Amino acid sequence: EQTSTTSKPKAKQTMAEMMMENHAAAGEEGMMGEEEMEIGVNFQTLDCLNEHGINANDIQKLQDAGYHTVEAIAHSTVRKLSDVKGISEAKVLKIKEIVKAMVPSDFKTAADALEDRKAMLTLTTGAVELDKLLEGGIETGSITEVFGEFRTGKTQLCHTLCVTCQLAVTDGGAEGKAMYIDTEGTFRPERLQAIAERFNMDPVATLENVAYARAHNSEHQMELLKVAAAILSTDRYALIVVDSATALFRTDYSGRGELSERQMQMAQFLRQLTRLAEEFGVAVLITNQVVANPDGMSFAKDSTKPIGGNIIAHASTTRLRMRKGRGENRICTVFDSPTLPEADAQFAVSATGIQDAVE
Repeated sequence: EQTSTTSKPKAKQTMAEMMMENHAAAGEEGMMGEEEMEIGVNFQTLDCLNEHGINANDIQKLQDAGYHTVEAIAHSTVRKLSDVKGISEAKVLKIKEIVKAMVPSDFKTAADALEDRKAMLTLTTGAVELDKLLEGGIETGSITEVFGEFRTGKTQLCHTLCVTCQLAVTDGGAEGKAMYIDTEGTFRPERLQAIAERFNMDPVATLENVAYARAHNSEHQMELLKVAAAILSTDRYALIVVDSATALFRTDYSGRGELSERQMQMAQFLRQLTRLAEEFGVAVLITNQVVANPDGMSFAKDSTKPIGGNIIAHASTTRLRMRKGRGENRICTVFDSPTLPEADAQFAVSATGIQDAVE
């Protein structure tokens, strides 16, 4: 598996080593408490369960199964947790009982929900008009889907955000690292260097802060999310990019006969991504391919539709459609969003990522 993390090659470590690092990170967090609070780290590592009488062996089993935070257990069903090797149902119920007291999951007022929304960060896209359209940029804590034909700027947006998420909060960033899962072989580190120079950042340090993995099939893509959860629980990350989320499912499952299985697996993948977004407060950006829509009228302005059907439509909080414009310009349309109005914005694709549209 080519899972390489530039700054700290955690993805290649054993889970035992990661446990050690978790302890170290917990110690560091104590020292950096005030600084961390500014950018809202709102998850608790599984080490907290030690104080409640859960032994280290059981915690290790949960981590091996991909659970790295108390929130992950709180958001999981008893049935799913019972599938973890070596943990009985009685123990699962006991753990769930402990976790229930640690993670608030009751009703709260809309006023409180509004306060939570105000604390949410947005990541700048690098283009003023596009940021205006998105009311600040790509929001953290949810999934944003970008779809369009080839050469519409989807991968460029992914690369630009890998750099801008490292900027200071006052500059439209989130002071966190980025994680890039590449399914089509389009990741280019040299592009990140050019973008970093544009934002007056150190190119070497910028690349160190981007964890990159190449997924080779849909099962590997799912597996990488487990590794991602382990890495996210040990460091401050602001962004997860999956470019593209659907390409491998499209080729691994073919024909009508395998369609329902494909949609089920894709739903599982998107559910995991949603969980990571909510648990670690990271922005999740997925790109999606389009398919020609034969039943649409051929003379319609845009006869393509995103693939993945309703499953991907419901999983994404914000959906953006990219189209080609004149020259290097591209047009982004808000296709679906709970808060943003349906509107267009122009931007340009350049050697230094996404920037303002050129006349």
